[in-house]
Amino acid sequence: MSHSYNELDETPLPNGELALQTVAMPGSTNASGDVYAGWLLSQMDIGGSMVAQEIAGGRVTTVAVGSMAFLRPVPVGSQIRCYVETLEVGRSSIKALVEVWLKAPQSLELMKVTEGEFVFVAIDANGRTRPIDK
Repeated sequence: MSHSYNELDETPLPNGELALQTVAMPGSTNASGDVYAGWLLSQMDIGGSMVAQEIAGGRVTTVAVGSMAFLRPVPVGSQIRCYVETLEVGRSSIKALVEVWLKAPQSLELMKVTEGEFVFVAIDANGRTRPIDK
């Protein structure tokens, strides 16, 4: 279930399965040492698509991303964790909630950064939509 953005800080633990974990490196940051939102969005897309590919049993493509609000900057060196919760599986599409949590360097605390709804569509080798075998 999607949360409204004013409820984001009230969610104490991530929803869904851990799909991707990486470290924010200097090449993905601005001059202040914080990660670019576009880099973070790409990590969310990778994590969500990995889960969608498992569900679809093959290739998927991203067709939509819901609105997102970023709650805090992500400093270089932070561990970034993308959690994916499958919301709906249709005939050829998968809707998933992707949450990003960070663990800052020298910290044990997980903090929520953002979330977004992603829609993936199963495609065949020619890039055409195909049904998902359920």
